[in-house]
Amino acid sequence: MNNTTVPVIDFSCIENLPEIDYVDKDLAIFNNLDHFPVFEYPSRIKAAAFAICLSGSIRISINLEEYIITKNSLVVILPDQIVQHYEQSDDFKGVYLGVSEEFVDNTIPNIQNLLSAFFYVKRHPYTVLSNEELENLVEYHAILWKRVKNKNHTYQREVIQNLLVSWFYDICDVFRKHEPQQFNKVSRKEELFEKFIQTVMEHYKKERGLGFYADKLCITSKYLSLISKEVSGRSAGEWIDQYVILEAKTLLKSTRMSIQEIADALNFANQSFFGKYFKHHTGISPKAYRKA
Repeated sequence: MNNTTVPVIDFSCIENLPEIDYVDKDLAIFNNLDHFPVFEYPSRIKAAAFAICLSGSIRISINLEEYIITKNSLVVILPDQIVQHYEQSDDFKGVYLGVSEEFVDNTIPNIQNLLSAFFYVKRHPYTVLSNEELENLVEYHAILWKRVKNKNHTYQREVIQNLLVSWFYDICDVFRKHEPQQFNKVSRKEELFEKFIQTVMEHYKKERGLGFYADKLCITSKYLSLISKEVSGRSAGEWIDQYVILEAKTLLKSTRMSIQEIADALNFANQSFFGKYFKHHTGISPKAYRKA
């Protein structure tokens, strides 16, 4: 164990483990923790993780807050949260799904619809499901697993992305119904962050400068960066770049627009500048991404 950094749990930790099925390094689905590297010391998870307890119990901590998870409980762990496993009962069983940060970003572009859920789940990471809710989510898990195993489907990734959208919204609905009054309570910083995201969605095709968005919110760029990092774990600049890159990827894959036309549509000075920006954030040129 490295004593100078918090250990990280990501897809590289599990990519060769048995009894786990994958979609590239973006999604992992399984129903057995026996082979999973669950650390006995606090570790940072670099993915979104969903777990449903079917029987028995397990004791864990999320962001150093301890929870005892029992039958019919749903647990949601968000990227960059700190997790630790203490113990589990002999009869503990569950089903699990892990989704990379990038896959989540590309699956749910309209994140403003889920911001209240994000804030709530961050504070309350588990809930007890009704029998109907349990049956619904376990059915989703089974369908997703079947689709993950079907490697010959031409549009496997797209099918799974759309199933995940439904899964995410159903989970948000569960949390909302369980705590309707608490669900919509947000702090001043969370409220500002939500307004920031809404403003980005309105202007990202023309504006990428942090100062523009800070001015719209009547706060300083420094304070905008601070609340974005504190509330979401990402800088304000990263959120802006995420929306620009997602739009660029969509235009490259879904339209016949030239790279110059895409650069113009996203308000880049020229094609060369757009190409450098795109490669900096994706590791690949726009032309190569379109051909991939």
